[in-house]
Amino acid sequence: MSFFHFLNDFSKRRLSWALLLIFIIFFELCALFFQHVMMLAPCVMCIYERIAMLGIGVGAAIGLIAPNNPLVRWIGLAVWGASAYKGLALSMQHVDFQFNPSPFATCDLFVTFPDWAPLNQWVPWMFEAYGECSKIVWQFIGLSMPQWLVVIFAGNLVALAFIVLAQFFKKRAEE
Repeated sequence: MSFFHFLNDFSKRRLSWALLLIFIIFFELCALFFQHVMMLAPCVMCIYERIAMLGIGVGAAIGLIAPNNPLVRWIGLAVWGASAYKGLALSMQHVDFQFNPSPFATCDLFVTFPDWAPLNQWVPWMFEAYGECSKIVWQFIGLSMPQWLVVIFAGNLVALAFIVLAQFFKKRAEE
């Protein structure tokens, strides 16, 4: 069985979607650990990146419902892809705020949510921003948090690309 046939088969199993969801839960718990234990104030971009990460989790949850159903699987893949793409764009913009500070290019002072979903009012411990976007408050192996998010979101897009390509590799009759 080829790599793409394996990925096609794997994407049709709940385990693959559960693993994606577990990774997203892990990253969200890390963000909350940084915020509430290490006392690192999240900025507006951090909150938007957090939402994008949750979007990937929604895609994983959709895929987890019925991974053998092509429509459900493709919707899960689409939500995963859209969220990872948006997260990558946000984190790259956040990196730019950090490494090319300018009084003319700054993040918003407050998070902006639609009137029908004011997440920062409903769940302020998770969605309220009170940090500065241009401030580097944490680094690991020389990369700031937004730089790690670029790696994570880009990695999601690479994994997604392989999974999407694999959808076009049907199981062979002799297998």
